[in-house]
Amino acid sequence: MASISLEITVESSVDDVWKVIGEFATGPSRMAPGFVVDTQAEADFRTVTFADGTVVTERRVGVDDQARRIAYSIVGGSVEPIHDNASMQAFPYGEGRCRLVWTRDVLPDRLAAPMADSMSRGLEVIKRTFEKS
Repeated sequence: MASISLEITVESSVDDVWKVIGEFATGPSRMAPGFVVDTQAEADFRTVTFADGTVVTERRVGVDDQARRIAYSIVGGSVEPIHDNASMQAFPYGEGRCRLVWTRDVLPDRLAAPMADSMSRGLEVIKRTFEKS
């Protein structure tokens, strides 16, 4: 199993960042507009459509408001890993800024490189989105 862990510093408060990333139904479209073009949610599942045409169905694993952590897994769509578990977590990092950590465990290992690339590009958009608001 391959593990990916990426993090960025965001010039926005941890509470403001958490309000968006912690919202399972609308978070992807709000945190990465343009990179994510649509998010449709029903109960514990959401379908996320990316600008490159990739569509994934994700299942909510858990949301921990106290730890500011959301966990989810890809369960279908145009990318179908054998196993996937991802989380995003926001940490305070001084006044008016935070660290955003995005992790993922995935099988098969061959999916790690393209997923890491997509996550990295997504983090760039997320950073710009929060810092301009």
